[in-house]
Amino acid sequence: MKENILIDKSIDFGAQIVKLYRYLVNTKRETVLSKQILRSRTSIGANINEAQYGNSKADFIAKLHIALKETAETEYWLHILEKSDYPRSRFANSLGCLCAAFV
Repeated sequence: MKENILIDKSIDFGAQIVKLYRYLVNTKRETVLSKQILRSRTSIGANINEAQYGNSKADFIAKLHIALKETAETEYWLHILEKSDYPRSRFANSLGCLCAAFV
């Protein structure tokens, strides 16, 4: 398959979110926000990947629009996490920059 930078970035960011999820669950014992972030974030990549196999141009656009909405939701949860003082590391703070790259 041809290289797709959007899918590559989506996979990289998805892996970072999994690491954040593990950090929050194992270190901070936080499960509610971390699950929300994990679900919304992994949905972005799933929809981007699914869009590649859309039945039509409209289907392709619809899937990418869903991915965009999931990106906004992920950004929302990351802001909630930041405001609630959970992540106290450069790793967690860098995720906000990564999320912005998808908007």
